[in-house]
Amino acid sequence: MQSQSPMIKSIQKSSSNIDENWFEYLVRVQPHHTDYGGVVWHGSYINWMEEARIEYLHSIGIDHAKLTSLGCDLPVVDLSVRYHQPMQMGMVAVVRTSMKSKVSGIRLDWDYQIQSLEREETYVTAHLTLVLIDTNTRKLMQSLPSEIKNLLRTKSI
Repeated sequence: MQSQSPMIKSIQKSSSNIDENWFEYLVRVQPHHTDYGGVVWHGSYINWMEEARIEYLHSIGIDHAKLTSLGCDLPVVDLSVRYHQPMQMGMVAVVRTSMKSKVSGIRLDWDYQIQSLEREETYVTAHLTLVLIDTNTRKLMQSLPSEIKNLLRTKSI
């Protein structure tokens, strides 16, 4: 999706998990996330979900650059997003992500919730599926590298 951008610097990360099954990542809606009416552009939510997923993986010791150096790519093959209600400029929300698949295969399924800090409002729910691709051949790999698989099994939420 996006490479490092100024937006990432404006996002605050949560270091604690209130709910053991979800990794939480805080976002603040900046002007560049919105349309002319101050309402969040639909693609901003998807960017926040990817940032939350990458931060979660980083928190358990899986750096995206490391995956690339091991010859792995994880493209999105399925994305389902439900927009419940819009966010507006200046609002703060928590992006919650949870990996739902077993680590044995080549598919990684993720669930998302973007909610108010108090969890009284839900803005977006989503489900995303990634597959494992060999960066050299661009073909499906049979399994995750053992080093990555072990980290996911032992440290995932």
